[in-house]
Amino acid sequence: MKQNVVEIDREDGQASSLDRKGALGQALRHRILSMELAPGATLDEVALSEEFGLSRPPVRELMRQMAAEGYIELEANRAPRVASMNYDSLRNYFLAAPLIYVATTKLAATHATQAEIDDLKRIQERFRAAVEGTDVDDRVMQNDAFHLAIGKMAHNPYLLPSLCRLLIDHARLGKTFYQPRDDSMNAELVEAIEQHEAIIDAIQRGDAEAAGEVVRAHVYLARRNMAAYVAPEGIDVRLDF
Repeated sequence: MKQNVVEIDREDGQASSLDRKGALGQALRHRILSMELAPGATLDEVALSEEFGLSRPPVRELMRQMAAEGYIELEANRAPRVASMNYDSLRNYFLAAPLIYVATTKLAATHATQAEIDDLKRIQERFRAAVEGTDVDDRVMQNDAFHLAIGKMAHNPYLLPSLCRLLIDHARLGKTFYQPRDDSMNAELVEAIEQHEAIIDAIQRGDAEAAGEVVRAHVYLARRNMAAYVAPEGIDVRLDF
């Protein structure tokens, strides 16, 4: 059984139900984003209730919340499942990604505070360290954190939920990009670091157009390798959408 970090009440030594529910949500999101739980995998509510010391109602409530966020799928009379991934997911992702990433990044260049930019630079340092290391999950999570920070810097309540949904599949598709198989993919990983730096620079200068152009190139950089997620080896996936 996995160990879970749960806040312990100092008075009685018992983790509150709210803390345990939060720990379950955090663990499930990480397991889904890291692909520890595969797309389409069934979630056992009873096992999760026992693992985190929760009754069934709060687990079901969390499932409904995570379904609304896009992490899982709920259907009547069926167990909850991890959100599926297939050709349609890839197509929809790459149709939406340029629109959402460009919009949020351009707005970030317009609205970001210096404190937010400084925080983005710290995230970028962690991303660089993750790329130089060997932990693929850390690379994915730090990249996710980078783009989420930019989304928050946009200060737009309409775009942020769409970005958060996009980042779920960004992380899962990114398992291919951040686990390079040849020198070409390694070179693209280095280029991704450089693009992050260029995005930060454009935001720092308040140059919305430059920020949008760099992040658009950043999205297209990963397209070919991310497509490998849904394509058997030797099969060419069309990306002309």
